[in-house]
Amino acid sequence: MNKIQTTLLTLLLTIPFAGIRADETITIVDSPNREATNANYTNFRAPLQQAPLLKLPVGKVQPKGWLRKYLELQRDGLNGQLGTVSAWLDKNNNQWLSNQGDHGWEEVPYWIRGYSSLAYILNDEAMKKEVEIWIQAVLNNQTSNGRLGPDGYDGDSPDIWAKMPMLWALQTYYEATGSQRVLTAMNRYFKWEMSIPDNKFLKGLWQEKRGGDNLWSVLWLYNRNGDKTILPLIDKLHKATSDWTMKGDLPNYHGVNVAQGFREPATYYIYTGDKEMLQATYNAHNEMRRRYGQMPGGMYAADENARAGYYDPRNGAETCALVEQMASDEILMGITGDVFWADHCENVAFNSFPAALTPDMRALRYITSANMAISDEKNHAPSIDNSLRGMLSMSPFSSRCCQHNHGMGWPYFAEHLVMATADNGLATMLYAANETTAMVADSVSLRMEEITHYPFDETITLILHPEREVEFPLYLRIPAWAKGAEVNINGESQPTEGDAAGRYIRISRQWKEGDTVALRLPMSLCSTVWQQNKSSVSVDYGPLTLSLKIDEEFEAHDSRDKEFVQDDSHWQEGVDASLWPCYVLRAKSDWNYGLVVDELNLPVNFSVIRKPYPENEQPFTLENVPLEFTAVGRQIPSWGFDSTGMTDFLPTKYAARATETTPIILVPMGAARLRISAFPREKE
Repeated sequence: MNKIQTTLLTLLLTIPFAGIRADETITIVDSPNREATNANYTNFRAPLQQAPLLKLPVGKVQPKGWLRKYLELQRDGLNGQLGTVSAWLDKNNNQWLSNQGDHGWEEVPYWIRGYSSLAYILNDEAMKKEVEIWIQAVLNNQTSNGRLGPDGYDGDSPDIWAKMPMLWALQTYYEATGSQRVLTAMNRYFKWEMSIPDNKFLKGLWQEKRGGDNLWSVLWLYNRNGDKTILPLIDKLHKATSDWTMKGDLPNYHGVNVAQGFREPATYYIYTGDKEMLQATYNAHNEMRRRYGQMPGGMYAADENARAGYYDPRNGAETCALVEQMASDEILMGITGDVFWADHCENVAFNSFPAALTPDMRALRYITSANMAISDEKNHAPSIDNSLRGMLSMSPFSSRCCQHNHGMGWPYFAEHLVMATADNGLATMLYAANETTAMVADSVSLRMEEITHYPFDETITLILHPEREVEFPLYLRIPAWAKGAEVNINGESQPTEGDAAGRYIRISRQWKEGDTVALRLPMSLCSTVWQQNKSSVSVDYGPLTLSLKIDEEFEAHDSRDKEFVQDDSHWQEGVDASLWPCYVLRAKSDWNYGLVVDELNLPVNFSVIRKPYPENEQPFTLENVPLEFTAVGRQIPSWGFDSTGMTDFLPTKYAARATETTPIILVPMGAARLRISAFPREKE
């Protein structure tokens, strides 16, 4: 555990700022105050541990700028239109609509939890009507014994895995509508779960590994209905879930299981108060990255299942794993208050997730890697852990899990931009332009504008509009990379003592209409040497990791061609396939470069090229990205494709190099769908 994580658990004393007004207090803190009780939003009831941060109800954070644009693209793209495309969402004979159907198992709940969040954030009437159809069917078809959804079995054990993402969708629906039917149905369902014999509870791969998702929903419900009779289910779930507390190992190395399963001990901590449980989640996160995460972008080399000897940055993560990791980070932000999880969420969100989808968000890639110079339909086994074709191509019919599950990534991210604090304030947790409406202090309404082009710019401006003058604390998360952060209030610079990097700046004052807070997060150059992966080097500029700029050729193909479709993905009848092509991406420029660095492992001849911010609000593309960087590379001719046609392992230091160096251009890796982000390290 790093120093930041240690100080979180011990809650060190705050460090005051100097030179401030008499009526305000500015301090540096490790976490919002977890001992307080919020007067405006649902808290964690006794005997649960109080969390320092609380998610605002869906729709209260309204994203603007690029994030709003990406949500609109998602609405018009695969996630928003999937109900008319995917056979698994066909309403005819769907088991989630009738309880007697023959399809829809995990696909419906995977899809509806992201789709419902998107519908309420965008306040889209047509989408909300679609949500009503599915949610009302789930509630109306609850059986007399309390079971929700299809009556599936894994062997002789009830299959409750698919119910877990549906519970999350129900939670979103309750936040948006206040429907008491949700609370009643969930309570009856949890009583049904408690009736399942222990020897048949959570038996089976997915449900055993992912029991923490169910546990989180039990906590959510208890915080709203206070029914203590469901609390024993928390122990029952923890006991039946795979042991994510084991030291020096993990109970499973399926990439998606790890991305969501590792947070289970921290979720259980909320019930027990046992800090060893909290520590276990940090340990599991770090253990996966120690073994398979020696690469940029926040993820790990799991493909589908991590394997010994396959930890090169050419191996990657499922899109499912990306969005599950982001969701875990967001939940852990609230449980711990630790800036670490917000930093990590942004790492995945800015550097890995955008490249997993086409710019129009109408196709996605099953596996995305830090190094990938080809994105095609070929079978690359055993180089990747899956023998199916199309694992690397951009397709509307990638494997049906990611096809349906990817939609929660950006909506959940948007919901967590700003969070309520236990002491009746607000915290800016993830940075993107937005307008938040929230209650602060003792039920005082506040509208707060956030104006920024972050992560492509280092300045963030907050404009506050309280309904009346009011005192409350405002917490500004300062990323660990942001050394020397600067705060300006109403045009006056606030002198600081100490560095707030990796902590929060807490501003408590009497706020009035139009008060403005300007935050500057200085973006500087740094590098990481990945010793396990041939001492390769990656380069960061603020929250952005950089990739070689590769000329990408998008080659469109008919998605009905069996060479480009996963066997478990199917069309609905009557879909116009021409509207849903899949793509092979090939490099039209050289990509096999090492990066020339100095003795500090920083790129030589490095400079920043700032371009106009795109009017179309799509910065995560090579055409529009507003930042480029110059550097110097050295070509490695022997570094090419392996026998399966996949990008080969990083070359050794003994591989022949070009004698001359070459100027190269780097770009933020989130904008690069073909990318080299972990470079062989070259000396000047």
